[in-house]
Amino acid sequence: MRKSKTWREKLEKAQEPKVVETPKGKMLVPKPLDVDAMLRRIEKGKIITLNQLRAKLAKDFCADYTCPLTTGIFVWIAAETAEEDLKAGRKEVTPYWRIIRNDGSLNEKFPGGAEAQAARLKKEGHAILPAQDKKPPKVKDYEKVMQKL
Repeated sequence: MRKSKTWREKLEKAQEPKVVETPKGKMLVPKPLDVDAMLRRIEKGKIITLNQLRAKLAKDFCADYTCPLTTGIFVWIAAETAEEDLKAGRKEVTPYWRIIRNDGSLNEKFPGGAEAQAARLKKEGHAILPAQDKKPPKVKDYEKVMQKL
């Protein structure tokens, strides 16, 4: 029976980023470590949106845009790897909780859900607005605490 890969193995999978031509222009398909490296640049007390992340990656690779599907998957892999690292006793991990959805809402698919992300963001000084109408909680005034990439 084959043992499943660790999150770190998935994050560090040997692959190269690709820029492919699409009807919409040049699309970057990043590698997981590119996404992880960008998340590691987010300063404590700051946040970024998924759109910011994708725009910066596209710019860095001279593409028109970045694949939203693979970027979302790689953010999730970075988050799971960070939690795996914490359980292994590492102190410095990728601060995945500092990336929010484009409307300021928290990510329910992160480890521990939106509640765990909210707790970490509160520890860093952010105010969190409660969930409303089946929508996840949001970072209050998130536009004011966004980091420039």
